[in-house]
Amino acid sequence: MSTFDFLVLYWPRLLSGTGITIAQFLLAAVLGVAVSLCMGLLKLSHNPVLRGAAVTYIEVFRGTSLVVQLYWIFFVLPLFGLSIEKFTAGYVAVGLNIGAYGAELVRGGILSVPKGQWEAALAINMSPAKRMRRIILPQALVNMLPPWGNLMIELLKGTALVSLISVADLMFEARQINASTYLSAQTFGVALIIYYILSRFMVTPFMRWLERHMARKLGKA
Repeated sequence: MSTFDFLVLYWPRLLSGTGITIAQFLLAAVLGVAVSLCMGLLKLSHNPVLRGAAVTYIEVFRGTSLVVQLYWIFFVLPLFGLSIEKFTAGYVAVGLNIGAYGAELVRGGILSVPKGQWEAALAINMSPAKRMRRIILPQALVNMLPPWGNLMIELLKGTALVSLISVADLMFEARQINASTYLSAQTFGVALIIYYILSRFMVTPFMRWLERHMARKLGKA
């Protein structure tokens, strides 16, 4: 079977799987960013309990496999009375995993803001929350965005693992098609190209636009 005939026959399933992959990516990205910001700030807290909770979370999720985390959330948590539907379990596992890496980017970005900016905000009697929201975080965000671009690409690739719990994403559909046709070159070749297109023409341009936008807002363009 030619590649063209293959695409004509299987494009609806591949397109459906791509839509699920994009949905998993977007939901995991939102969760990952929120968790990263929360845990990054908690790790800078002077409260030892809050800081300890953040360190524990970061170390556990960075130090264990995403596959194991995915299986724990989907297969093990129901044993403790917490059942999560497979689509939700997929993006939650990926988002929490990426959040642990992102938390360190948030912490590093905040610490990279010049000390003079902290002192200036303190001198005009800003509250800690307002100081962080209005002065520190916007500048930290500019420093964080380049590594966040790489992390978002890793997140996109990580969503392929949700197929292991039967979420009907692109990789799940590719594996099902391959199992029934044995056309491995066409099946996984098309999947590879789709992942590349999503990475190169969706994630990367958006992150670069966001970098330029934030730089202009802070007068650094």
